[in-house]
Amino acid sequence: MTTPYVPAPLAAPDEQPDNAPFWQAAREGRLLVKACKDCGKVHWYPRALCPFCLGETEWKPASGSGTIYSYSVTRRAGPTPYCIAYVTLDEGVTMMTNIVDCDLDTVRIGQRVQVKFSPTAEGGAPVPTFAPA
Repeated sequence: MTTPYVPAPLAAPDEQPDNAPFWQAAREGRLLVKACKDCGKVHWYPRALCPFCLGETEWKPASGSGTIYSYSVTRRAGPTPYCIAYVTLDEGVTMMTNIVDCDLDTVRIGQRVQVKFSPTAEGGAPVPTFAPA
């Protein structure tokens, strides 16, 4: 059974000047991550300063491909079951997300996934979710 995505957050994302490029890219179907201008390391959650060397950061395109690191399927929190997961992108960063468009009984650690942008409430920017590749 394919499970529809339950918007999380239920409200539109909080768009601010420092994250506007991320949400604009999401509207265009592109995933961005922050990278340090000095040491070159990418990181997630996006920050103004590099968590490794405190250098300045900039938005960089990500492939949108990754692997499920860990996951949990919730079936009792509401009428629609959903899968929350940590996905490690090919760029090396791990982000919390939802796994969508699949039979939740087939989700596995190590499974390859691809980003898919899912709508949010109130016409907000779509959020990055992942579906099996």
